[in-house]
Amino acid sequence: MNPQAAGQKNVDKTPIITIENMHKWYGEFHVLKDVNLTVDRGERIVICGPSGSGKSTLIRCINRLEEHQRGRIVVDGTELTNDLKNIEKIRTEVGMVFQHFNLFPHLTILENLTLGPIWVRKTPKKEAEERAMYYLEKVRIAEQAKKFPNQLSGGQQQRVAIARSLCMKPNVMLFDEPTSALDPEMVKEVLDVMISLAQDGMTMLVVSHEMGFAKSVAHRVLFMDGGEILEQNTPEEFFNYPQHDRTKLFLSQILD
Repeated sequence: MNPQAAGQKNVDKTPIITIENMHKWYGEFHVLKDVNLTVDRGERIVICGPSGSGKSTLIRCINRLEEHQRGRIVVDGTELTNDLKNIEKIRTEVGMVFQHFNLFPHLTILENLTLGPIWVRKTPKKEAEERAMYYLEKVRIAEQAKKFPNQLSGGQQQRVAIARSLCMKPNVMLFDEPTSALDPEMVKEVLDVMISLAQDGMTMLVVSHEMGFAKSVAHRVLFMDGGEILEQNTPEEFFNYPQHDRTKLFLSQILD
């Protein structure tokens, strides 16, 4: 058999994330309403929308930082339920980067990166350190390995947070407004790292108002409002030919 044909035959075409009829409430507040979404392997999705639209809650449900009350979420073949083993498995496969860096201030940058692989994945220390240095090189910050987080700028700390997630070798990366807490001059250095990840084929869901990033990197842009996905399309169609009146209003307010 042709080896190339054999390789093609084994390509997994199943979506890496499937969300079906998903609902979430905070008490009486219906924060996510009948959300349906499939994400293919290697796909990059940017989720935008006004504050309070449910964007962050949606991606936090994907690794069970928030619990959905109705519907199904399946990540890489594992359904998110109350089963703690399933939750732990998915959290090891799904990396997440937050607005705030959540680094351990008493540990060096290198120690921050090796903690998860050593304790969760049982990676030998030497291998964990080699992997950490590889990813610190990748985010262009290897020279800071022996420093502590408070010795770094905000942009540098966010790049460390991204490298820390990559050290767990995730299949999916979730970003929750990763540049919103940064000074404007630091935003580009973080976005550049994310663009590099995209070029490597990482599956990414990014909550962001960085529309330039969405235009250059995303395969699909989703617009949320009122807990619903109102519109989704390729960046070209989304920005040039928005369909929903609410999308048109949102874009008119955030685009020059």
